[in-house]
Amino acid sequence: MSDDIVVYFDAPQINSLSAFAAAGRRAPPSFEERTRAALHIRLMIHPRAKSTNRVEAKDLLNALCFCVPAQHYSHLGRDKSKTRKNSKQQQPPGCSRHRRKPDPFVARVKEVEDPDAALSLFHEYRRMGFRHDYPSYSALVYKLARSRSFEAVEEILARIEENDVRCRESLFVALIRHYGKVHLVDEAVRLFQRMTSFNCTRTLQSFNTILNVLVENDKLADAVELLQRSYKMGFRPNSVSFNVIMKGWLEKGEWEIACQVFDEMLEKRVQPTVVTYNSLVGFLCRKGDVERAMGLLEDMTHKGKYPNASTYALLMEGLCFLGKYEEAKKLVFDMEYRGCKPAPVNFGVLMSDLGKRGEIDKAKELLKEMKRRKCKPDVVSYNILVNYLCKEGRPAEAYKLLVEMQIEGCEPNAATYRMMLDGFCKVEDFEGGLKVLNAMLTSKHCPMADTYCHLVEGLLRDGNIDHACFVVEEMEKRKIRVKLQSWEVLATHACGADGGSGKLLTELSL
Repeated sequence: MSDDIVVYFDAPQINSLSAFAAAGRRAPPSFEERTRAALHIRLMIHPRAKSTNRVEAKDLLNALCFCVPAQHYSHLGRDKSKTRKNSKQQQPPGCSRHRRKPDPFVARVKEVEDPDAALSLFHEYRRMGFRHDYPSYSALVYKLARSRSFEAVEEILARIEENDVRCRESLFVALIRHYGKVHLVDEAVRLFQRMTSFNCTRTLQSFNTILNVLVENDKLADAVELLQRSYKMGFRPNSVSFNVIMKGWLEKGEWEIACQVFDEMLEKRVQPTVVTYNSLVGFLCRKGDVERAMGLLEDMTHKGKYPNASTYALLMEGLCFLGKYEEAKKLVFDMEYRGCKPAPVNFGVLMSDLGKRGEIDKAKELLKEMKRRKCKPDVVSYNILVNYLCKEGRPAEAYKLLVEMQIEGCEPNAATYRMMLDGFCKVEDFEGGLKVLNAMLTSKHCPMADTYCHLVEGLLRDGNIDHACFVVEEMEKRKIRVKLQSWEVLATHACGADGGSGKLLTELSL
């Protein structure tokens, strides 16, 4: 779905902006204020495509307003009129001359959430005489790639190449990773091959990135072939290159071939790293061969490669897998004796094992022990407890943990909120779920579509039409699309068993 941007100018603003465009130069410092005054943007949302199996959130909102008695519904304290204000930081005396002048387009595009609106903004600035350079292009490409608008990304890349803009390698590394996440492997490979046409020198960073994309998308044979051609391409593989290939073979269960890659590293005088050993240790522990993994630990120590917290965490997972929790806990003290300070990941292994066995209260005590030992819990530590508390039907305790972690200076992530929201819905405490939803939206996170539907359904069932409409409106803002079956449930609750839900459902599907 694309948006049309309609722009209105009055005569003085047109004359002013035309003068700057004719001058062929950047606008003065007041450019952004002039642009804000001149641009009045009205987003025209096109009618949705006809579909028989998915319905947009705005249809849910319209149906709810049609089916229930007209009444005012609040936004639960969320004031639409408030907009983000740019804070001006005072620069130290004498430093302004050495700082690059802020790019007004970059500042604006970071505030735009919709990728189509960001692309339209790019073209509007260009038409008004603003000459985009690398910061502008990169900011837009990052925005489009995160939104998976890859056709638009290709359009901007073509413009970059046409204008001969010199690009940094980091831009292409990020793009290759984004392509890999959505399994567009061929596009990632082509981009890697095209990098030199953007005045960008390829290094081992981009080479290792494309290797990893191939391995993660089950194209290990292609990755091995690329590694073999690396010297002809002008690259000298490092430990990261070999680690990626080893990871691929170990994921396929090919221990012997992974060991051959390890030997090849030594032959080419590439020193294995702790990450190299951790891959081997992790494989053995997942297979239950902890004794052999312990031998590998001693071997790496003798060769001057000291294990880190992740190494011990892998060993602890192996012991817990074998039901040896006490031995795993003892390893926390052993690693400290060997000069490796325990990290949250080590306590997380123990808490996860306790949670799986239903001993969540012991896991909570372990969190307190972390703090006593000056090991600050991270968001993963809290998420482990939140997960198992919600699974046990104790979301209220999980919410207390949410407050506690924020007081401790640890910011919840999307997973924290999603697990907690699902937990409240599971015990049918939809008012509590609404409280979590508000905190989640304030933190710019978003629930899954099914969770949204479950929450709306519960609020409607409880007769809380006001809050149900608020949730559906938030779905519409974020263009959340739900399955037709979910819509049928919501329509039935909104209209009643014989309130015309079938007729509405048919109309929305046409």
